[in-house]
Amino acid sequence: MKIVANGLQIEVEDSGPGAAGERRPAVLLIMGLGMQLVAWPPDMVQALVNAGYRVIRHDNRDVGLSQRMESLGKPNLIWAGLQHKLGFAPRPPYTLADMAADALGVLDALGVKQAHVVGMSMGGMIAQRLALAAPNRVLSLTSVMSSSSAPGLPQARPEVIAALMRRPSGLDRQAVVDHYVRLFRVIGSPGFATPEAELRQRIAQSADRGFYPVGTLRQMLAVMADSSRAAQLGQISAPTLVFHGHDDPLLPYACGEDTARRIPGARLVGVAGMGHDLPGPVVDRLLAALLPHFKTP
Repeated sequence: MKIVANGLQIEVEDSGPGAAGERRPAVLLIMGLGMQLVAWPPDMVQALVNAGYRVIRHDNRDVGLSQRMESLGKPNLIWAGLQHKLGFAPRPPYTLADMAADALGVLDALGVKQAHVVGMSMGGMIAQRLALAAPNRVLSLTSVMSSSSAPGLPQARPEVIAALMRRPSGLDRQAVVDHYVRLFRVIGSPGFATPEAELRQRIAQSADRGFYPVGTLRQMLAVMADSSRAAQLGQISAPTLVFHGHDDPLLPYACGEDTARRIPGARLVGVAGMGHDLPGPVVDRLLAALLPHFKTP
């Protein structure tokens, strides 16, 4: 369903709100760069609903069925990357703080006063921003395969950067699906490979629902420009879980260690064989950590 959040049209999926008068604790799931709400594994969503939670997912701005920021133009990532390497923060068309305000607007539109906030990759960065901006709204914070974006952290492996910079060989459905299958094979979990047919089905679902690569470029620039967050993470007061793969080739495990070190009282859970995705066995491990974490006083 479409709602207005932070002045934008945002697509939302609200699972397990409960019967009238029932007050289920809410879990807000924030997805990563260029990814849509349907990228959250259905088994994970259903498990949270079965555990008694109201699960709220949304398409971030510029992706999926949410509002496309077309008037902001196509960013020059080469120039922005050069600025970033030289230690200057590029000027983005919008910021991760703006995207956190979108997420907060989703809660406002649904009448949710507080939620457990779970973010994956870029979504983890947005979740961190949300916990900083509105601590009274965040029951707990979970940062999954994400980063503080602090200077000096290890970078993605060269083959990952090369895969990210490639573009599909065409704009037809087959070319788009083939491209993202190759990308997810590079960044995926070496210890928990997703079957080819399942991977293709998930990617095709997202491609059919809303393929908008220019929006991903604008989101990427927002990530590159968010240079002050690391120094602010010590202000987060929400109980925090940092969940990260030991074999993540995009955001190496040291990124998770650094995030956990910066947030007071944060608990770090590392998973051997996990890369930068959420295959079934990783979801099982994530749920085993999440459910007790939600009960943290």
